Order: sequence, then structure tokens, then C-alpha cells
Amino acid sequence: MGKKVKKEPEPPPKDVFDPLLIESKTPATVVLMLSSPENEVLAKACDALYKFASKGDENKVTLLGLGALEQLYKLLSHEDPLVRRNAVMVFGIMASNHDVKKLLRELDVTNSLISHLVPEEDVVIHEFATLCLAYMAVEYTTKVKIFEQGGLEPLIRLLGSLDPDVKKNSLECIYLLVQDFQNRAAVCELNIIPPLLGLLESEYPVIQLLALQTLEVISKEREIRILLGENKGLDCLLKILENNELSDLHVETLAVLGNCLEDVHILQQIQLTGALKKLLSFLEVSTVPDIQKNAAKAITKAAYDSEIRKILHWEEVEKFLLSLLDINNDEVKVAASQAISAMCDNIDSKCVLGFQGIPQLVQLLSSDNEEVKEAAVTALTNLTTASPRNASIVAEAEGIEPLMNTLNAQSDGAISNAIAVLTNLSLQEPSRVNIQSQGIMNALVGPLHSTNSQVQSKAAFAVAAFGCDADARTELRNAGGLGPLVELLHSKDEEVRRNACWAVMVCGSDELTAVELCRLGALDILEEINQSTKRKNKFSEAALEKLLDNNLSQKYSRMGYLSSSNIITNGFYDCGQIKHGEKFLSLEELSKQELTDRRAIIFINAKPQESVVVENVQDESSSASGASSKEKARKGKGKKEEEKPKEVTEVAVTHTVQEEINPENSHWLPPPDFILMDYINDASKTILPLTTTREQVVALAQFVADKMGGSVGREQLHNFFWELDMSKIEFELKSNVVPIGKIKRGTFYHRALLFKVIADRIGIGCSLVRGKYNRAWNEVKLVEHSPKGLLLPPQDYISSRHQNEKEIWKQNAGCAGRTERRVRMCFLSLLCSR
Repeated sequence: MGKKVKKEPEPPPKDVFDPLLIESKTPATVVLMLSSPENEVLAKACDALYKFASKGDENKVTLLGLGALEQLYKLLSHEDPLVRRNAVMVFGIMASNHDVKKLLRELDVTNSLISHLVPEEDVVIHEFATLCLAYMAVEYTTKVKIFEQGGLEPLIRLLGSLDPDVKKNSLECIYLLVQDFQNRAAVCELNIIPPLLGLLESEYPVIQLLALQTLEVISKEREIRILLGENKGLDCLLKILENNELSDLHVETLAVLGNCLEDVHILQQIQLTGALKKLLSFLEVSTVPDIQKNAAKAITKAAYDSEIRKILHWEEVEKFLLSLLDINNDEVKVAASQAISAMCDNIDSKCVLGFQGIPQLVQLLSSDNEEVKEAAVTALTNLTTASPRNASIVAEAEGIEPLMNTLNAQSDGAISNAIAVLTNLSLQEPSRVNIQSQGIMNALVGPLHSTNSQVQSKAAFAVAAFGCDADARTELRNAGGLGPLVELLHSKDEEVRRNACWAVMVCGSDELTAVELCRLGALDILEEINQSTKRKNKFSEAALEKLLDNNLSQKYSRMGYLSSSNIITNGFYDCGQIKHGEKFLSLEELSKQELTDRRAIIFINAKPQESVVVENVQDESSSASGASSKEKARKGKGKKEEEKPKEVTEVAVTHTVQEEINPENSHWLPPPDFILMDYINDASKTILPLTTTREQVVALAQFVADKMGGSVGREQLHNFFWELDMSKIEFELKSNVVPIGKIKRGTFYHRALLFKVIADRIGIGCSLVRGKYNRAWNEVKLVEHSPKGLLLPPQDYISSRHQNEKEIWKQNAGCAGRTERRVRMCFLSLLCSR
């Protein structure tokens, strides 16, 4: 038998490389392998990189630096499923790094990832592609790209995946996307509600939680709330609340229901089914602060609708809110107070909440927590607005003192609302007196300095409310509150400016405050405001008029007119017409100026020096009565006063100024004008007994003309030389300030002023009008003889001196046809400029 011959194995082809096992310990080598043309090498390299990146953030940064992402991006569209899957896995795990996400956005990787969300792809690809998208969807620009590239639809479809990780990643990505309103509107059309409600029954709590959080966000849209109702989503939510085993989901469930409460139709459905009562019952027994807080917040949002407020009131939601005020949790107290504020727009709720809740809210004003304090005082503001009953309850609950303390709070909101509550209380006399006794005007100075427009507005409004009392105005003036109040007139905020004008108008009701406001520049600002059609308002016009009416010297200097209701009192002075923008100086400042050749300043002071001193010591009411009694005594002296030597009565102004300085408060007082006092006494004796106003006016005009140099014909005016006499008086007094009684040769404006002064003292109503070229005149309303049975209104007359002195009344032809005719009187007390 022959011997078998053993065949030698055939050698491998020369062009085939023998298999080589490579063990690499450096990521750089593996990254180089990503350029291999072999699928197996690519798959193994991607797998190795996935494991390396999973170990920590530093490894991800290392791969980023080696340029792995650029190579991996090319593999996302590789034809081999294994290579493609492993590449997506690397992207999914690395996308958690911030720097990696930045490069992924530059590579525009979202489009490739979305293309892999098709049903045909591997579940692992779905898992890591959605994971990568979820990481990247945090950025707004990526949200826009995913939306524009049609990523919402495949993500919603994957909510029905059998793989829980795919569900979780897809749901998380959707939750991030719907934070943008554009995506919320889009998911409505993609029928997202059924899959979301299905996920509420998932066995995985994290999926349930994400589903609820997504529902909370998208249920802010009315269309979603309607879809929830149509898909019986409310029943699903209520079942979660009834299940104590799902207590960890109750907070989010209530947040979704809270959004549903904002829709009146859904709320009505809940009410009809009895679910609303169940919901409130659940809330009342719950002891979880987050549930209580979120429930109160939901009520706050829902209560902005009037119909919803009615429904909530019918379900007695007030009891639940009041119970929350006793919870030992500041966040709950804040939420409850805010809900109470919202429910106050319902009158019935306001009554219930006010009667039972105000004492609790007053206690919260003493809280150390600024948010609690602000929420409580805001609730009190809403409760007391247009509710005298609730305002009384605040006072009865001893709420005024804590409200005053709240004016020093750190929060602007707390301060503004505290001012608002105090203003509401000021409508009741006992409360206003109590508040003023605690120094409200002093306390308002700080808020007036605030930079917050809301605080400024409320503070100015409060000044207007409390400034109707003279003592309050004095307190504000002494506390330095007028300065910041005037500054608020410059505000660009319309409400602040309007309230500041209102406050200035109220504070300008007494002369001292009006003078101080004018000194601070209020008049100039108000004039500027009133010249603007956009900035002026009714209060700015009224404030200007009020200030001028209580500062007649400045009114006459600015406006050149005093009405019959503007009674000239002691301290008035005429410094001539001032130019716009020129500073108006006080009489004290003018008296201290050196003698000049300018027009003399004429002042009025028909009060004895001893009466002035008494006025400084006594209060305002007693000084007024004292002054009147001294004036009566002055009238009783008769001729004894007239017989006083001129050298006694005519005292130099500069010397008297030094004598009139009060050593205690250094308050300057003008010297008394004894000659003017005599004029007033004589006029009272001779003119008042006359029976008609017409006779009194004629007699007074003649009286004034006699005291001021007599009647002067027009042709003799150039020889009157009144300026020379005035210069002599100024030189004699060493002052530009001259008492009107010293003037013996007076021209038009001297006589017109004296006529007005005496007329005001003896009860004849007349106006004072400044003309040009030293002209001035008075206007007096007289009642003509009326036809039988017909009462005609008073007509205006102008007093003047006619040249021939024969005709007392002469009709002014230029006024014919007017409703009120003007007639010129025949004396030189005032010549009408023609």
C-alpha cells in the first residue's frame, strides 16, 4: 500500500493583510482609527470612545481637544448600522459638556440627529439621539433649530416608544422646547395631550413627574386646557390627588389644575361635577407647605377673572385662604396674602376677608420677613380701598402703628402700599387724627426722596390727603418735606407729576407754606408745566392758581392782576413786574439791599408793632382774634392817633428792621405803617356809613386822590413830579422799601394799590390791574337799577380821574354790545391806560 503524501497549505494571497490585534492605551490613537475605512475598526473605535467619555467630564474635554467630534460627525450618516449607532452613543454621552454643546451647535448636528428618530432606526439610536437633543435644547438657539427642522413631531411620536429611556429623553426634550411660546402653540396641533396623559400612568416616577411638568407649562395655553377637558385629563389629575401613594406628584398636579382654573368654562365644568369642592376639601386638610403655597398661587392667577371670582366665592374659598395665614411658613403666608389681594375685586369676598382677615394681616406687618410684610400690606391696601368698613376694622385692630413702622421697610412695594393704606384710613376723621398724631408728615419725607415712581406717587398723594390740616402742613414744612415735593414736579412719570401738583395745591392753602413753595421754585416749574400741552393737567393749573392766591405779592408781580377775592393783608408788597425766570425776592431780602435808583418797593403793614409781637407768641387762632381786637381799639382812639407827631410815626425802615428782629427765632418783621392805619380808620368812619356801593366807591376814590396829591389834569401830569418825591423818601429811609403811607405824591399804581388796600379793609370788593407805563386801575362790580321784576347781574366799572371832573360816570363806547359794560369813574385813584 502506498504512503499518503501530506499536502502543504496554500499561502494567503499577497494583497491580504493578516488580522492584527491592537491594544491602545491612548485616546489619540483611537481617534486616529476613526479615519479607518474598515467598519469593524470604526465600530470598535466608537465603542472605546463611548466608554472613555463615560468616565468623566475631563475625558470629554480631552476628546474635544483631539478633534474626535469632527470625525464622529461624519460617521452619523455611515451606512453601517453598528458604526452609526456607536457614533450616536458617543454624541449622546458627550453632549452634557458645555464646550461640547457649543461645538455641536457649530456643526449643526441637530438635523442629523432628528433624521435618526424615524421608526426604522435602532432603539439605542433613539435613546442617545434624544439624549443629545435634550442636552442641547437648554439653549434657545437650539430650540429654534429643532423647531425649524421639524423635530417636535418625531419627539412626540417617540412618547409611545416601548423603551422607557427613549420616553424619558424625548419627554425631557419636549419639556425644554415648550418653554418657548412658539413650540407651545405647535404641540397643540400635534395632539400631544393623549400621550402625555398616558405617561401619567407610567411605572416610572421620573416619567410621571416630567409629564406633569410638561402639562403645567403647556396648559398655560387656552387650547391645551380645552384639549385636557375633552380628553378627560382633569379626571386623571384628580385621581392623582386622591391617591396618597402618589403624594410626591401632588404639587405638580395642583400646578396643572391651577392653570385650568384660569379658564372659566373649565372651572364651571369642575364645579358642576363637584370636583371643585373635592379639590378645596383636599387643600384644606393638606399640611404640605408646597401644596398650600401652589394652591394659593393658583387661586391668585384664576381670580383675575370676575366670573371665576364669583365661582370661588360661592365655593367659600375665603375660608381656605384665611386658614393659610396661620400656617407657620412664610412662603405660604405670602401666597395667601396675594390671593386675598386678588379676591378683593369681588365685593362680597372683600367683606368676608376684611372682617375675618384684617386682624391677621395686621399681625403680619410685624414680621421679620420683608416679603411677608409686603404681601400683607398689599392685601390691606386692596381691602381698604373704597371700603370704609374695612378701614375702620384696620383702626380697631390697632393697625396704624405697624403701618407707620412699615414706612421704614426695605421694600419699595411695602412702603408704597403702607402709604396707600394710611391714605385710605385718612378718609375717616378719627383715624386721620390718630395718624397725624403719630407724625405722618415727618414719616413721608423719606418716601418723597425715593427714586421709585410708585413710592413717589403714593407719598405725594398722601401729602395731598393729609395736607388739608394746617398742623400737618406746618409739620411737613418744618420737616423739610416741601423741597422733595417740589422736585417731584419735574418727574417724567405722569401719575407722579399729577399727584405732586395735587399736593402742592393742597399745601399752598396757607400763606407761609405757599411762600416757602414759591421760594423753592414751585411757581416756575408749574408755569413751565402749564405751557406744555402734554404735561399740564387740571391739578397743575389749580396748584399755580392756589400758590398765587396765597402769595399775593408774587401773584401781582407775575400776573399783574388781583381779583376782588384776593384780599391784600399785612406784609403785601409791590416790587413791580418781574421778568420770566427772574428770582422773586422776599421783602426781607429786598430791605437788606443797598439803595438804588430803581423803582421803589411799596409794602403794606397796617398792624401795630405790639400786635405783630403777640402774633409770634400766640397760636394762629388767638393771634387773629387779638389782631382784630387791637384794630378795634385802634379805631376807638380816634384823633389821638392823628395828633401823633410825624417824627414819631415816620421811622426809617432800616432802623426798624433791626428793632423788629426777634432774638429767639430771628424772624424778620416789617415795620408798622401808622399813617396807613389812620387812612383805614378815617375811611371806615367816613365811607362805610354811605348807603350804596356806588357812593362808597366814589368817596373812596376821592379819598385816595386827596391822600396821594389830589386830582391832576392830564395836561398837568408832566408837572406832577411824583418821582422826585419818591426819591426823597427812599433817601430819607436809606432803603428801596417804602411803606405806602409815606407816599404823598402818588401816581397811578400807588393810588390803585392804596384804593385796593382800603377797599379790602372796609368791605368793598374790587380788583387791581397793572397796566403799562406805570398805569394801574381798579375794577368794581356795581348793580345797576333793574327794571321792575328783573334782577340784572353786577357790571364791571373802572375807577379813573376824568380831566374836567364834571362827569362822574361816562360810558365807555368801546365796550358797547358786551354783556357787562365798563364805566370810568372820575378820580385819579387809577387812570385806565388807553
